[in-house]
Amino acid sequence: MSDDITLPELQEFIAGFWYHYDEAHYDELAARFADDIRYVSRSDSGASPFEELMSPELHGRDAVMEWLRAHREQSPYPLRHHTTNLHRIGSDGDVTRARFYLLVNQVANYVPFAVSSGVVEVGVRRIQGSLEFTDMDAVLDTTNSVLLSERQAGANTET
Repeated sequence: MSDDITLPELQEFIAGFWYHYDEAHYDELAARFADDIRYVSRSDSGASPFEELMSPELHGRDAVMEWLRAHREQSPYPLRHHTTNLHRIGSDGDVTRARFYLLVNQVANYVPFAVSSGVVEVGVRRIQGSLEFTDMDAVLDTTNSVLLSERQAGANTET
């Protein structure tokens, strides 16, 4: 695994990204994307009632920014994205790969509540002293939770 991008650097970079997304600082977001970014978002089941709203597969900074801006403008404020359990999972040349949980909350009736969660995998590289995303793949949780033993039993019967 490459040590070129440290875990603290990744944490600060990704936390800053979500802060700027939540606050609609679009220029700050665009500066964090590679020109040739690949951005994918989808539900864990592929069959969410909101699948068409959450499932773009985009290539290039301009396409990603256009979608993120439209998506953010149709979302509530305040909206807070929280990155947890961030860890590096490898490297591919100059790209450091990382994975983290994402928890999103908003406020209703003066009380924050969770509205979304998922797992995100990213590629990040250093270019001229700055970090940039090369890819982002978000899988949002939409499947109802069951006991792990039931899930594993279901997976064993599907062949």
